[in-house]
Amino acid sequence: MDVGAVINPPTPKEKAATSKSQENQDRFLTLLVAQMKNQDPMNPMENAQLTTQIAQIQTVTGVENLNTNIEKLVAQTQQAQAFQGVAMVGHDVTLEGSRLAIKSDGAEGSFKLEGPADQVRVHITTAAGTVIDTVDLGAAGSGTHSFGWPRAGINPNAELHFKVEALRGSKPVSATTYTRDTVVAVTTQGGKLGFQLASGATAGADAILSVD
Repeated sequence: MDVGAVINPPTPKEKAATSKSQENQDRFLTLLVAQMKNQDPMNPMENAQLTTQIAQIQTVTGVENLNTNIEKLVAQTQQAQAFQGVAMVGHDVTLEGSRLAIKSDGAEGSFKLEGPADQVRVHITTAAGTVIDTVDLGAAGSGTHSFGWPRAGINPNAELHFKVEALRGSKPVSATTYTRDTVVAVTTQGGKLGFQLASGATAGADAILSVD
């Protein structure tokens, strides 16, 4: 008795793959027998030809089995990733974006400067891009910086964004903005691990820069 088959019975897809492989072998053997029966007795098939044809069907069968094993491995890997992703639920994550993380006592954001700046201003905007406030941070060096904003009188459910204006002399300094969000669920659409965020957005695993 095949104990492995009892513990892990083949799936319908695996049964279909096995059936197809068997059909190919049976069809090949039928053709091979017919060829041997109808061959010229004065010019019979050589052993090398027979060996080559048998090797061909073995190669086809091997490729089919390899494809089936690869599909199983991919499915198992995706399942393992999903289980690992569940551990992220409830954690805060940082990723590129311009949305402010609004807390009960204010809002916060962070950004990275590609070089030092003499003057850095953070403009708080609505989702439509209208500036409602500006935070003057003064001079800042290259690297990552964070800031807070009191959001006095602002609806805590409002969608607010920010943009960074950094200058060194009269020349602009490039800045990358980061947003913080909370993972609320895990998705595996399209075979890729993704995370549903509290803001309603979805992010891939490769988009997450840090986890708290």
